[in-house]
Amino acid sequence: MYGSRGAGVRASVAVVGVALLLAGCSGGDDGDGEKDRASGSGITQQPNGTDPFWVNPEGNAAAQVAAYEKAGKDKDAKLIRRIAEQPTGEWIGPENPEQEAKGFTEAAEKADRDAVLVLYNIPHRDCGQYSGGGAADGDAYRAWIDGVARGIGDRPATIVLEPDAVLHVVDGCTPEEFHEERYDLLTGAIETLGALENTKVYLDAGNAGWGDPEEIYDPLKWAGVEQADGFAVNVSNFYTTEDSIAYGKQLSSKIGDKPFVIDTSRNGNGPWNEGDEDERWCNPPGRALGESPTTKTADPLVDAYLWVKRPGESDGECKGGPKAGQWWPEYALDLAKASG
Repeated sequence: MYGSRGAGVRASVAVVGVALLLAGCSGGDDGDGEKDRASGSGITQQPNGTDPFWVNPEGNAAAQVAAYEKAGKDKDAKLIRRIAEQPTGEWIGPENPEQEAKGFTEAAEKADRDAVLVLYNIPHRDCGQYSGGGAADGDAYRAWIDGVARGIGDRPATIVLEPDAVLHVVDGCTPEEFHEERYDLLTGAIETLGALENTKVYLDAGNAGWGDPEEIYDPLKWAGVEQADGFAVNVSNFYTTEDSIAYGKQLSSKIGDKPFVIDTSRNGNGPWNEGDEDERWCNPPGRALGESPTTKTADPLVDAYLWVKRPGESDGECKGGPKAGQWWPEYALDLAKASG
């Protein structure tokens, strides 16, 4: 991650058994939040009318609820349930994109919900920092995107595409020699995924604390945002919903009045303004869960509040945290406790 200017994105690793995915790990409900019996913790789908997104009953938070209940830690289990019962983004891994996308979207469809998928595999990802990695080259990335598309098919999906990918071109973190290819890859991904019948694609566009928004207007266009369904702001970051709406509307006015989605997963107390400025985004203390995922938002340009970053998963090895994307129960508890 490039200091405090970028999206503060940490890769979340999809650690879900292929057999579970292909079996469809969620049972349906009646649309009114009945419990999904597939999970030992009895995880509930949210009412479809306000939150059409799928809750994974086998996620890390759900497993933590079950573990705390088994250990008799009912108070902690109740706190973590605040996370486990909200839909969060499923970050597609690099090895089995078709199987993972198929498993998540099949499970969501079975529950009469939409899957939220995060695609984070662009070559030269995160400039080699905490979440460095990505596809080996452009051809590998295109094949990966094709796999995701085959896995989704005609099932409903909302995609957040490549957190930080555009920002790291603009801020110089990604070397100039890779810029042209990156724009081409993002444009191609939007074209491939946008052609799917029931898939919406939102290209990442940074956050309210990032540099000068005017510097990103043209790069977003070069990356194909005008062909996308919209863009995403505040992914894995902590800026308030109010500030994120203002930032998103500023961008929207310059790129064809495109709608956008906001990651509200951990923005309940806003950003942290202490410590090393370059790592304020990384596992900051005293943060809180934000607004629950919903399509009923405070502004008509905001298509949804989403929990793109999965609360409780580390941003990286800072402030005592484990590797990026790994579950950190103590941090999850702190987020839930701070949320009232």
